[in-house]
Order: sequence, then C-alpha cells, then structure tokens
Amino acid sequence: MNTQTMMLTEELEGFIRGALRRMTEENWIARVWNADATLWRSEPEHVQEITNRLGWLHLPTRIMPQVEMLQEFSGSLREEFDRIVLLGMGGSSLAPWCFNEIFGAMPDHPAFSVLDSTVPDDVLTVNRGTPLDRCLFIVSSKSGTTSETDAFFDYFYGEVGARKEEAGENFVIITDPGSPLLRTGDERQVRAVFENWQDIGGRYSALSYFGMVPAALMGLPLRRIIERAEEMANACSPEAPADENPGAALGAFLGCCHEIGRDKVTFLASRQLESFGDWAEQLLAESTGKDGKGLIPVVGEPPLEAKAYGDDRVFVCICLDHDDAQAEFADELAELGHPVVAIRISDPVSIGAEMYRWEFATAVAGAMMGIDPFDQPNVQEAKSRTKAALEQFIQSGKLPKQDADVVEGSILHGSVRGAVRHLLNSTKPRDYVAIMGYLHHTEAVRDAIARIRVAIAAEKGVATTFGYGPRFLHSTGQLHKGGPDSGVFLQLTEAADQRVEIPGAPYDFATLKDAQAAGDLAVLQERGRRVMRVDLGDDAATNLGRLVEMITEAV
Repeated sequence: MNTQTMMLTEELEGFIRGALRRMTEENWIARVWNADATLWRSEPEHVQEITNRLGWLHLPTRIMPQVEMLQEFSGSLREEFDRIVLLGMGGSSLAPWCFNEIFGAMPDHPAFSVLDSTVPDDVLTVNRGTPLDRCLFIVSSKSGTTSETDAFFDYFYGEVGARKEEAGENFVIITDPGSPLLRTGDERQVRAVFENWQDIGGRYSALSYFGMVPAALMGLPLRRIIERAEEMANACSPEAPADENPGAALGAFLGCCHEIGRDKVTFLASRQLESFGDWAEQLLAESTGKDGKGLIPVVGEPPLEAKAYGDDRVFVCICLDHDDAQAEFADELAELGHPVVAIRISDPVSIGAEMYRWEFATAVAGAMMGIDPFDQPNVQEAKSRTKAALEQFIQSGKLPKQDADVVEGSILHGSVRGAVRHLLNSTKPRDYVAIMGYLHHTEAVRDAIARIRVAIAAEKGVATTFGYGPRFLHSTGQLHKGGPDSGVFLQLTEAADQRVEIPGAPYDFATLKDAQAAGDLAVLQERGRRVMRVDLGDDAATNLGRLVEMITEAV
C-alpha cells in the first residue's frame, strides 16, 4: 500500500483530528458508500446528480472481470497498428495521458499519444510520422457531444478515408450509453465500441473503460494496476475507522487546510510521477471550484526557495520509494510551518491506487466544504459563449471582438507594458495568477511560461498556474469562473500558421480555437475577474520572449 505521512503544526493536527472525529460520529464513510447524497447537498437537483455519480467507488471490482477481454483486444491489434492516438478532452484524456507519461512506451506495443488541442499545429502534428493508415484512433467522450472530440473524429476519419477504403477499422469509441457517438460509430463501422458505466463523472473515470481501454492498448499491467486500486478501495471502506482510512484522512487534511485559508495545493513529485499532478489538477479544480470556494491546484510551478512561499500554500510531495529528491525540501517546508503530505508510491503500478485515494479524498473534502463535488455548473458558460461566437462567425465571417484584446503586433508598444504592469499590480496576498495559453505546444512556450511563473511567484509572492487552451477549459476552467475571486488571468493567443478544415463545418480549427478563447474571456469578464488578453500575433515565439521581459520588468 502506498504510504501517506502528514507533517503538521500542532494546531492543524488537532483541527484534522477533530474533523475525523466528526466523520466518525456522523458516519460519513458509510454514507459515502451508501450514496447518501445529503452528505454533500440536500437540494433535489443536487441529490439526483450526486446519486448518479458515485459509481467510481466500485470501479476496481467492476473493471477486473473485463481485464482478459481488454488484453485480448489489445493483442489482436498489436501487429496491425504502429501508433495509437487518443482524441479526447478533460476526464476522457487526462488519465490515459498520465499513464503514458508514467510508464512510457512498452516493448512490442504501438506508440501512444493524446490530442486534446484545437490549435491547428497541434492537430497537424498527428499527421507527421507514422502513416495514418497504421494509426488507431480512440474517440473518447462521455457525453458524445464534446465539440473538440467531434471535430477531431470528423477530421481524422476523413484523413484516414483518403488513404484506405474501410476507414472505420482505424477507430475505437469509448462513450456512455445513449451517446450520439454510438450512432456515428455505427454509420462509420468503427472497429469497436466500449460503453462505459453511466454513473461515473469524467474526472472520476480513470479506472473505467476511459482509462483502462487505452491502458490495455499501451500494454500496461492492467491486472496489477487494478489489484492495487482494489486494495485502496478496501482501505477506504466503512470497516476502516476514519483516522485509519487513507482517503478520509487526506480529505480531512485538504478540507481543514481550505478552512484555514491554505487553498493552494502545490504538487511536488518525482520526475516519473509529475503527470499525476496534471490528472489531480482537474479532479480538484473541477470538483471543488464552485460556489465561490475551491482548492486551487498548483502543478508544474518551478520550485522557489522554501521561505518564498506564502501562508496560503499546502504541499503534496508524491514520490517513488527509491526517490528522495523532494524529501529534504519537504522537511524544510514543514519546519517553516507549511502543511505537507508526503505520499510514497512503491511502484508505478500503484498509480491506480493513488488515483482512487484522491477521488475518495476529494469527495470527503467536498463534504467538508459544503459543495457538490460531482457537478460542473460553470463549464457550460464558456461552451455557450463559444457557440455564440461561432454562430456570429457563420453569419458575418468574423468573431466578436473583446475589449481586453491587445491588437496583433502591439506587444512592442508601451500600452502593453502598462497593461501588464496594471494587471500584475492588482495581485494581493493569497491571490493566484493563471496563465491560459491558446498556443502550440512547444519547448519554447514551456520555457517562456516557466520564466514568467518564476518571476511572478518569487516577486509577488503568489501562486501561479498554467494551462493550454482549450484543454484547461475541461479542467481548471470551472475553478476560474466558479471558484473564489482570487484569480488574476492572463490569456495568450496567437495567429494560426496554417488553416486546417473541419469536414462538414463552416469554420476551421483555428476559428474554433479562437472562438473558445473568446468565449472563455467573455465569461471571465462578465464575472468581473481581473483578466487581460495578449495576442502574440503571427510571430508568437519572438513576441512571447518580449512578453517575458515585460513581465520580469513589471514585477
């Protein structure tokens, strides 16, 4: 079993013990397992939603009987395909991406990658390398109506169809019963369809078909992963006292830290486990970021000196047993009074167990916070604004213009410097700065963003986050709109180098990406968030470098 050690002040330790006593007295653990929705909310609409979202509790026992079938399916395709590409967003893509980052390429199995970006250059990246007729595409969407996934499916079905007659043989679908994808899959005669259990939300679906079908196709040791997850599920059962329940204990830790204002959950990890933070980011942000509350996950932030962190931080150190790289730093943080939870994972196959622990902990923390951790009420706002922007484009040929736009090429002008300085000067203690990049995934972008985050965190003393758009809309987007008004938002866009058409749509991927950025910005503005957009134009690399200089000067 993965171990969990908490380094706490006496005051916080007493606070957590009190929370665990309350859980015991009020029978919280049994109520979770009995799907008692009133543990979280009592309103009828919430009760109905929660009752139909607790199937993840039983996934280890549900999925285990399917292991042999999944492994046989994987084996039947191994010689036919050289590459597997998952087309999905958010809860449909993050667990498979996390698995692939942790385990890497397995011998004698196809290479694996995820497409979760509508940036044209990212879409075209899939076309390079392995011939598309040797690629298997996994179309993954719970609802079957995810606009990005539908666009990916249409595009690559057309691309494969231009190379072979029976294009459907290169596609596998994972979706819920009743999904529109089922009809599309039947029409296109896809290779296989996996209908998932319907009582599971996307961000709690890592151990369902959404995570396990891709894991099987990667060649991962499925049975061992699920066995470890089942051990964790048993440890989180009502038979275990609350203070010995690893999920409940972590949930109490997170809930108590939120109550005392330590809501920036900062992940430190072994290099091999870094992607776990990206998976947990969605789980925490989308589950708790609502009703003006939220646990704010801080993932991939370049480390600072221990004394540079503010008193709104809590640290999660998640490492493999043989890796002590973070241990000394964790001790230093704890000595300065920061709450630290140190999690030791014995072997990468235990990652499924850790996912289960965090799902259980998030549910418990949500109950402590008085929110419904299974809905995402503000995600639809950005989707609706994106749809409206696209409708305007269809009618007029132009997307709506936002007041916060900085026109292309003006990054050299003093107006941008002044606007950047004004935005960053609006930060207050316990705020966070969220950088939202509707940009092509490159090393140059990653390095530039890291420099920006270091400058802001070190000099302003606030936490920083970064997300690629539109990926983050299915993750931290809920937190940005529904969480606390402590976010300062910097949206970065760029002009598309190439136009990539979406078959059957009156707009291309570049327009879809721009509409998503416009919709996101509009909702943030409507909610009165502190937000600024900088358009990096058609020389994004150069202008991003100049922006780094401006921000460094501003702070």
